[in-house]
Amino acid sequence: MGGGHKGLIKLRGQSLCSHVIDRFNSQVDSIILNVNTDKQLFLQYDLPLVSDSIDGFAGPLAGVLAGMDWASKNGYKYIVTAAADTPFFPLNLVKRLTYERKNNSSSIVLASTPDGNNSQSIHPTFGLWEVSLREDLRNSLNEGIRKMVKWTARHQSSSCVFTEGKFDRFFNINTPEDIFLAEDIIDKGWV
Repeated sequence: MGGGHKGLIKLRGQSLCSHVIDRFNSQVDSIILNVNTDKQLFLQYDLPLVSDSIDGFAGPLAGVLAGMDWASKNGYKYIVTAAADTPFFPLNLVKRLTYERKNNSSSIVLASTPDGNNSQSIHPTFGLWEVSLREDLRNSLNEGIRKMVKWTARHQSSSCVFTEGKFDRFFNINTPEDIFLAEDIIDKGWV
């Protein structure tokens, strides 16, 4: 989408990051942003800005580790993650992920949606993560593991299926056409 930070792209006059923060505000005690470059662009959100804990821009798992490290220092046992380019995720995300964790004694719970083929599409950037797994995650990243589902498969993980709504709540914005689609979703009053 022309480079830059997708989270700063505007949707109806508000950045995608602002949409995500607004949806999270009523669901969690604290919000941090995982930002590795151009931190000054994110100061406007007045939230802690946390860089990856390991070098090399190792992808979303490195962001999860950064969140776990921050949470450990601040007395949290779990974190919930969301992608900055997904402005319509469910308003009951944290409640549902927490319920799934308790019912299945899972250390990790990932959001999923039906894919139409009697299976699920996993949305690994939307998950609940037990902070006690952070050293294992750090070691795995140092070993070169980058795929979220590859790492989560090593642990007691489960998925939480979200079926509500007239569209996929985990729809993420990747193209200019996706902005138009997101505006249409807003115009139809689906969010």
